[in-house]
Amino acid sequence: MAQGRGHPKPGDLIEIFRPMYQHWAIYVGDGYVINVTPVDEGAPSLSVSTTSIFTRKAKVKKQLLKEVVGNNKWRVNNKHDCSRTPRPVEEIIRRAEEWIDREVPYDVLGSNCEHFVTELRYGERVSDQVTNVVIGATAAVGGIILAGLATAVVKGFCGDSSRKERKYY
Repeated sequence: MAQGRGHPKPGDLIEIFRPMYQHWAIYVGDGYVINVTPVDEGAPSLSVSTTSIFTRKAKVKKQLLKEVVGNNKWRVNNKHDCSRTPRPVEEIIRRAEEWIDREVPYDVLGSNCEHFVTELRYGERVSDQVTNVVIGATAAVGGIILAGLATAVVKGFCGDSSRKERKYY
């Protein structure tokens, strides 16, 4: 298993750094996590990235943390504890275990692995990855619009040199 930061305790959120995205699981003790994996190929969580973008269904599995992590780095990341109150550990574990082996809807933007684990820990579905992508895309579009407006303003003040001046007599 790849090196991880922190010693997980039951109920902790585990962030696993995959190429291009982060996979999330919830630690339930004795080396096990519960996480959402794609249904399509029955693939291990290692191959979630390409499969999950296209799948609409996922399965909740209880797996060894070391199997889910593979060669990727991971860390305990209860990042919303300062702004949200975590549920009691017993409730987190009970709710997580109720989902094992169940098929769930999957949508990379609205119902992904991060949404799943934050719902278990905080009672609220949150995905900063999705928020950051949406904000980044919005900023990029806003930047393009501002650049276009700036160009129009400059051309308006300075005149468009591509137009030939016509004199009418």
